[in-house]
Amino acid sequence: MENDRVRVLDTSLGPGERTPVHAHQWPAVLYILSWSDFIRYDPEGNVLLDSRAMALKPAAGTSLWAAPLVPHYVHNIGESALRVIAVEMKDS
Repeated sequence: MENDRVRVLDTSLGPGERTPVHAHQWPAVLYILSWSDFIRYDPEGNVLLDSRAMALKPAAGTSLWAAPLVPHYVHNIGESALRVIAVEMKDS
């Protein structure tokens, strides 16, 4: 769903899968449906974030705030699906 105020994304990434390169222009609320470790890379393949280094792993049902993100891709390196609903706020 997208309109002039929000963009809602339902992302599901299975084990071993990766997204195409993309960016997030607006800040977002992320709702975690299921968690798996992942690595976020810039378009050249440099690591931006490795979730294995996170102190706390979000549980299903957790909401998080996320800043806009530069172009990147995500690779699910875990053994389960990573599923996140993102509500990007266009007028923030």
